[in-house]
Amino acid sequence: MEKSIKKYDIKKFDRIFLTGLIEKMCLIRRFEETSAKMYGLKKIGGFLHLYIGQEAVAVGAVSALDLKKDAVFTAYRDHGYAIACGSNIDALMAELFGKSSGISKGKGGSMHFFDVKNHMFGGNGIVGAHIPLAAGYALKISYKNEDGVVLCVFGDGAIHQGTFHETLNIARLWNLPVVFICENNQYGMGTFYKRVSSLEDFTVMAKSYNMTGLSIDGMNVLTVYSELNEIVQNMRKEKNPFFLEIKTYRYKGHSISDPGQYRTKAELEAYKELDPILILKNELLENNIIDQAGYEVIDKKCRDRIDESVRFAENADEPDPAAIYKDVFA
Repeated sequence: MEKSIKKYDIKKFDRIFLTGLIEKMCLIRRFEETSAKMYGLKKIGGFLHLYIGQEAVAVGAVSALDLKKDAVFTAYRDHGYAIACGSNIDALMAELFGKSSGISKGKGGSMHFFDVKNHMFGGNGIVGAHIPLAAGYALKISYKNEDGVVLCVFGDGAIHQGTFHETLNIARLWNLPVVFICENNQYGMGTFYKRVSSLEDFTVMAKSYNMTGLSIDGMNVLTVYSELNEIVQNMRKEKNPFFLEIKTYRYKGHSISDPGQYRTKAELEAYKELDPILILKNELLENNIIDQAGYEVIDKKCRDRIDESVRFAENADEPDPAAIYKDVFA
């Protein structure tokens, strides 16, 4: 796996900021592990796409934003982004349980988290379909001469959708403030990305649309944050779109029903040594920012919060059957 050159000195970051990063990553990890457990107990149904292994991308990227004016659009592997954006954990778990107090009123489930208050606009189930939506929001920013930027996040499988190419073209023509982020977790469903792409370096596609492209390591949250922070600050001035390939890895299957037998045990174990939580934890320990006991306190806090969300979801009301006709276009 390629690793970008570190652009940061950990000692320049505030302790509260650093502990906040690892707490958010731990919260996502515990949420996902518990979601898988609840699915196994048949308390969650439908689709479930877990974000385990990719936590550094969502947390690092969103930490570079100002969600009072910026926005996030993402695909169906959306739990990590909702949590990073500050969505209510109880409402997220209730959504997975299909309850009326869910973040999408129990109608969307795992693939359709949506939180207007925190500028997290999905959670979109159709591959690549949200890419034009992100450009549309960026057009609103541009038209009203606002200061915001948009993060548009999609997987490596969406690179080959027509919507990706059409949107990059028009975003560059109109100089829309969008950061197009390809989370390359190596596999489009069960197929290694190099088997389906004529290009291994996705940043070449950015050049096709006269757009700057960059590929970075997505297993280190400080690398992701540092790169995105620079890109976002420049975009506030220049308003030009940007393409970013973030190389990451998912430790679970494509969805909850996927056993992931298309990859070797040795490959999976090698990537687990690059666990983003472990990488940041070790850096914090080495620089005396936290100790092991301090990390355990953070992790217990996250576990307890997720347990609390499960209790909330279990006790929440089922949707009124009449609600099926509400919020639906005729």
